[in-house]
Amino acid sequence: MSLTTENTELHQRVEEALESIRPYMITDGGDVRIVEITDDMIVKLELLGACGTCPMSAMTLKAGVEESIRKAVPEIRGVHAINV
Repeated sequence: MSLTTENTELHQRVEEALESIRPYMITDGGDVRIVEITDDMIVKLELLGACGTCPMSAMTLKAGVEESIRKAVPEIRGVHAINV
């Protein structure tokens, strides 16, 4: 498998994990977008809409988003928001 195929597959798996929690974020007027998955397996996200300015966004990121991603894609070592 080529590196490009591996990256595409990893991105798709992370996106699928986000789809499991995205409806809850959208209900509150927010969303999330993958910015980058680094070589050291850190997912960088951008919180969108209300999630970008919500005082609870750090908790949502750790307790909801990161937990969902790491459960579905165990090789991910961490999740960081670029705008929190």
